[in-house]
Amino acid sequence: LIVPTSGKDSQLGNSIIKSVRMAINKIDDGRIEIIPKDTKSNPISSLKVSKELYDQGVRIVIGPVFNESIRYLDELKDMTFISLTNKVYGNPSNVISAGVNAISQINTIIKFKENNNLERSIFLIPKTDYKKEIDFAIHKTNIKLKDKFYYDTDPTILTDQIAKITRYSQRKQNLEDEIKRLENSLESNKEKKIENLKKKDTLGGINFDSVIIADFDESLKSVITSLLYTDVSSKRISYLALNQWFDKSLLKETSLQPIYFPSINKENYNLFINEYNSKYRTDPNQLSFLSYDLIGLIYFLIYENDFEISKKIFYKKNKFKGKIGIFEINKNLITHQLNFYSIENNQFKKIF
Repeated sequence: LIVPTSGKDSQLGNSIIKSVRMAINKIDDGRIEIIPKDTKSNPISSLKVSKELYDQGVRIVIGPVFNESIRYLDELKDMTFISLTNKVYGNPSNVISAGVNAISQINTIIKFKENNNLERSIFLIPKTDYKKEIDFAIHKTNIKLKDKFYYDTDPTILTDQIAKITRYSQRKQNLEDEIKRLENSLESNKEKKIENLKKKDTLGGINFDSVIIADFDESLKSVITSLLYTDVSSKRISYLALNQWFDKSLLKETSLQPIYFPSINKENYNLFINEYNSKYRTDPNQLSFLSYDLIGLIYFLIYENDFEISKKIFYKKNKFKGKIGIFEINKNLITHQLNFYSIENNQFKKIF
């Protein structure tokens, strides 16, 4: 187990170690031994401690936590690293990302789209390091999209970009033109029609039925606020996002709701938080929950292979039901069968 136990990320690493202990105690099999090492959140330290583990005969490693720390691990080709990141694009061949990756999330969004006959989705992707990961997942999942756009995270630029995407100026002009037409017409009851039009912000249809936003936290709120500004509300289209890890701050944003997103099993997540809190008198982080399941996953794969350690256990197609949900393992790729939720009426509601 290679995680940061010193430095600025030590709290994160130590929380992971605690959850791993919980999982080991639950399995209660003396044949499993966990050897923790401190990466210091540094790629050079990650390689150094991994070499030490290799010399001790270790061939399966949980970690590192951060994608930056995997940089030199391809030097140890006989070792398999189950990284806690959710990035799969460009990883070394001996690093398998176990986080809730974009492929898993988009596959779950596809299911929701099919269930709700959403056929004209646009995908909004921020111009960040995560862009390549999203593009890779879009390619791998073959999700059907009407269009795809990249936007700046700077709010001063964002609103103008969203306005162009939604053809706000044109729809605004359509409204002004229709009001002028009615004012110059001889139509009966035109005053009432004009009065109703003046209550609107724009006129004309929107050429998409849903928007998928690859963003989180305040940036997600900024994008949706810009959509509202351009008269594209959740009453007209469906707002879909990536895994929000049940961000409670979104519950307060009633004007943005409903928002739909894929995620891990919330009921199991809450049970884990309560169990962890009861044992350690503090709350766990999201990676603690993942690392708890990874102990069970690796134990399951080794058990099925008669306790023979082999790289092949991550190549063979298999499934494991953890607390997060169902892990799918195939050709050194881990994906997740996720649940789907909405944020509305001040609560998280499970869709499937």
